[in-house]
Amino acid sequence: MRTRRKQPDVPVPDRPWSEIVPGLWMGGHEFRGPSGEVQPVVARAEFDLVQTLTRARRGHGPDPGVQHQVWPVPDGPLDGTQLAGVIRLAQAAGDAVDDGRTVLVRCYSGYNRSGLVVAHALVCRGHQAEEAIRLIRSRRSPWALHNELFVEYLRVGLTTARLLEELAE
Repeated sequence: MRTRRKQPDVPVPDRPWSEIVPGLWMGGHEFRGPSGEVQPVVARAEFDLVQTLTRARRGHGPDPGVQHQVWPVPDGPLDGTQLAGVIRLAQAAGDAVDDGRTVLVRCYSGYNRSGLVVAHALVCRGHQAEEAIRLIRSRRSPWALHNELFVEYLRVGLTTARLLEELAE
């Protein structure tokens, strides 16, 4: 399964991760450092829970003892099983934050897949989809959630999108 599409016009993030709401962060696996060089992002023990939406990459953490959930998700159309996984991850992230834990949701760049999970976690906690999208774009990057399909999933609701996808299978 391919989990990332190359998009040369999408800039590398200028920070490893960004706090969207207290305790809930989103990020990626690389960022452009102060020198302008692209650098790897390594999560150590800064977070209580790390959710990785790509295949786990050796050397990118987190440290032993940090809860790590890995669920590779493509940056494209999602099937019912993938949407169910996104819904479960968003619920786990939100529950962890509600319990006072810090959570990092990460994908390759920290824009789309992590944005989908974080936005759904926010929607489950009372935000409207448009409000969640605006909040993520203002806190992470204007490039966050530039995958219009993911924005449509959020607008229709992930549970509805999953049901529709499963009917189409």
